[in-house]
Amino acid sequence: MSDAPAPPAHPTRRPAPRLILASASPARLGLLRQAGLAPEVIVSGVDEEALSDAAHTPAELALLLAEAKAAAVSERQDAAGALVVGCDSVLDVDGVAFGKPSDAEDATARWKAIRGRSGVLRTGHCVIDTAAGGRRASGVAATTVRFGEPSDAEIAAYVASGEPLHVAGAFTLDGRSAPFIDGIDGDPGTVIGLSLPLLRGLLAELGVAITDLWT
Repeated sequence: MSDAPAPPAHPTRRPAPRLILASASPARLGLLRQAGLAPEVIVSGVDEEALSDAAHTPAELALLLAEAKAAAVSERQDAAGALVVGCDSVLDVDGVAFGKPSDAEDATARWKAIRGRSGVLRTGHCVIDTAAGGRRASGVAATTVRFGEPSDAEIAAYVASGEPLHVAGAFTLDGRSAPFIDGIDGDPGTVIGLSLPLLRGLLAELGVAITDLWT
């Protein structure tokens, strides 16, 4: 009979903490899924227009909205024990914050105003750990966007597609307006709607490794 010690048992893998995305954005959901995460989606229902205030800088507004979305969802019973991520983006052009355009006319005017120029896409992030008494970590990511010079006809066609009416700044980096973006300086995820490097840092502040959330 051998006296050799038995091999150590394989450690049981800890279940990944629940992750909730407090946003209806398919772009944000797609970024998280591509990074190996599988968040649940609970839309916050926060009235963005009611919180928008000229007294806030674009960065302050982006963070305020992200925190409001995360807080609204974290207070729900079905979010108990989960990590809740709230995000919101605004386009900063010369210190003025542009969220989603109000209508097609507004989207057209914005594109005519920003073509050939640069703006800063600022995305606020807030993570709330409902399993730790509501501890939170938040921050804002910023990426400079260099806009091309689409013609009036191209702008009209883009606005007619309906896409710019549903996104901050009236443009997307991964959609129909991509040919009208000359380049960016910074994290592309920030422009799409969620900065994975910033999210990783915020999770770390709460004692959670992003690899713990991999599925």
